[in-house]
Amino acid sequence: MTQAKAGDTVAIHYTGTLSDGTTFDSSEGRDPLSFTMGQGQIIPGLESALDGMTVGEQKTVTVPADQAYGQHHAEGLQQVPREAIPADIPLEVGMQLQMQTPDGQVMPVTVTEMSEAEVTLDANHPLAGQDLTFAVEVVTIG
Repeated sequence: MTQAKAGDTVAIHYTGTLSDGTTFDSSEGRDPLSFTMGQGQIIPGLESALDGMTVGEQKTVTVPADQAYGQHHAEGLQQVPREAIPADIPLEVGMQLQMQTPDGQVMPVTVTEMSEAEVTLDANHPLAGQDLTFAVEVVTIG
């Protein structure tokens, strides 16, 4: 029986949950997630857990934050003057925006705090600092 290994194209069904049981993502009702093992296309801790699994095999694995989206870093927070954000953008906490870095890269940010004068933007991944649990099933290995 074929075991998933680096270089294989693997398709999985999955449900990802937070430590409080909240589902943050799932392939339920969609096509399975397909990726190439060893190419860094999914978070490292999940890829590591899939190594050696076979078609039809299921498991539940908890991936620590360091092997998922990393820790939440304070340097990812930035306070910007309210007037630096176009007036036609109706801001609210939790809203996702895009910023452009000095070198021209587009970076997603989330509004985390607002006052009359400043808006706090968080460039950390929304799941940074969280351990993630995945229930996975290997659908195909090619």
